[in-house]
Amino acid sequence: MGAGSEPLVQLRGVSKGFVEGGLLHPVLEGVDLDVATGEIVTLLGRSGSGKSTLLNLIGGIDVPDAGRVVIGGTDMTRAGERQRTLFRRRHIGFVFQFFNLLPTLTVEENVMLPLQLNGMEGAGERARELLARVGLEGRAGSFPDRLSGGEQQRVAIARALAHDPELILADEPTGNLDAGIGLEVLELLCGLAGAAGKTLLIATHSHEVAERGDRILRIVEHDLVEVSGRPA
Repeated sequence: MGAGSEPLVQLRGVSKGFVEGGLLHPVLEGVDLDVATGEIVTLLGRSGSGKSTLLNLIGGIDVPDAGRVVIGGTDMTRAGERQRTLFRRRHIGFVFQFFNLLPTLTVEENVMLPLQLNGMEGAGERARELLARVGLEGRAGSFPDRLSGGEQQRVAIARALAHDPELILADEPTGNLDAGIGLEVLELLCGLAGAAGKTLLIATHSHEVAERGDRILRIVEHDLVEVSGRPA
């Protein structure tokens, strides 16, 4: 992805809604957003406010009803479903609230998966290196159900970084963890992403998590508003 001096993430006039009971319910309306390479941006809001919808649009999982989503110079709104899938596989890492690890694969195999899907060599070595960096070098052969929630999320972070993506999208990454463990996992995620110069977008309902961002955004009346100072 050759973004040059352009923002890595660009949204212009993005709108998205859903139809229920024959009525259109807007979620996002006319959203504009620029995110620079290497920036950590947190998206603060209650459940159902549209945070996950926004991340799904940025990640190419969904497409907007109107507007453009451009990631690293690639217009995701003009790409077909397969093109978006391949783009995600190569350029975007995901961290989810419920970890989304494959239960039939070991910890090491889960981390190797993005590398194998991209046909990259040295998958095992890269996976073991990342597991060491998240403090799980001794659990490579374990299955996810043998790990605590915090450990599973550490595996998910290693998996998200495995294929060296430019952009990492984290949807409520601490939402299924106890507060103390959640903040430890958050520091790990932000630290690893920052050290590698990755762009990180975090959707959260937690003010403590939101304050970890270089910028805090909130969805207000279907649009994005930048929050100044400590969230109220």
